[in-house]
Amino acid sequence: MQGQQQAGHNPSPACIVLDGPIIVGAGPSGLAVAATLRQHSVPFTILERSGDIADLWTNRTYDRLHLHIPKGFCELPHVGFPPDFPTYPTKHDFLRYLHSYASRFAIAPQLGRSVTRAWYDAPASLWRVTTTSAAASSAAATEYASPWLVVASGENAEVVVPKVKGRETFAGEALHSSEYRSGERFRGMRVLVVGCGNSGMEMCLDLGEHGAMPFMSVRSGVHVLPREMFGASTFGIAMKLLRWLPIQMVDRFLLLVAKMILGDTEKYGLKRPKLGPLEIKNITGKSPVLDVGAWSLIKSGNIKIVPEVESFSGNGARFVDGNEMAFDAVIFATGYRSNVPSWLQDGELFTDNGKPRARCPSSSSWSGPNGLYCVGFSGRGLLVSGAEALMAAADIAGRWLQAPISPRCCMHALPPPPPPPPG
Repeated sequence: MQGQQQAGHNPSPACIVLDGPIIVGAGPSGLAVAATLRQHSVPFTILERSGDIADLWTNRTYDRLHLHIPKGFCELPHVGFPPDFPTYPTKHDFLRYLHSYASRFAIAPQLGRSVTRAWYDAPASLWRVTTTSAAASSAAATEYASPWLVVASGENAEVVVPKVKGRETFAGEALHSSEYRSGERFRGMRVLVVGCGNSGMEMCLDLGEHGAMPFMSVRSGVHVLPREMFGASTFGIAMKLLRWLPIQMVDRFLLLVAKMILGDTEKYGLKRPKLGPLEIKNITGKSPVLDVGAWSLIKSGNIKIVPEVESFSGNGARFVDGNEMAFDAVIFATGYRSNVPSWLQDGELFTDNGKPRARCPSSSSWSGPNGLYCVGFSGRGLLVSGAEALMAAADIAGRWLQAPISPRCCMHALPPPPPPPPG
């Protein structure tokens, strides 16, 4: 485990017992929990590994990114977007909103604090969270302790790059979508984009508009929907219909209208999955593509669809259909994953792949045992994360009022933690 101390080699880190919950992550979910706790007059401490709030939006998104659904579905609790913001705010609009939000609720995270371990100390009835600081030496560590731990580090904490044979032999530039900013520097180049989600589609559009030659590798089926239908947001229409109709019927309606507006996507190499777009979203968390312009370039041939990559070579890629092509660069639009299993020692709320464990219908998805909470792991967007933040913060506030503790620095008040289990 990165940053893990070896027992017997380093002194135990200083431990600070807090008079409020520990929140791991200063993204939108962590900010929403903090703002709601502030509304309840409950103190909190946010631990954030990066140097600012909203690390994903600040450091790992491309320049032209807009919210793909209307701003009304992306607001955090208590504060809406400014009325002068466009319907689909830009990346920079959204960051301005988040910074204003943090300022309004006096949210000041402990920045540059990477959580390396969190475990529940049953005898003390406290969560103990060990952090290291990027600004300090590797031996410098701080331990925080609290009766409550909120995991808000998100589903997109670590990049996912598939292991493809020969990738290390490719002589051109290879990067993850988190490193992509603009298609300008790829002008005139043949670029393979691996992945056909919203990011992959929009990066292909950006590459095409900057004079590159984009190729999009598609491994499995994908639903492409117009961003708007009948002058209204497709997402908004779907949400309204779901109040009255079963999800399968809404899916059939969306696909019928999409075919009327876009035509047959399978004719251009984008096979539709058997399950409908909303049903897939509900089961897997994978969103359908809401087209913002890439589809017209696919139809015109300016974005070419190619099969799944079988292997890479020095100058290009071989596909599963046996064809080979030369490329100047490869961009992996292959998404992200949670990193919770690497630091949280708990097997009840999270699975080994860092997602909330499926629980019985009567159980809440945002709370676990011993004062453990998770917010922002539903796969259903900011609106649901905001609702989870409201519920988690209210639950913590009720418990905090019943049994508050006094904050204190306890350099040796708690026994040193046992070494983590092997692996």
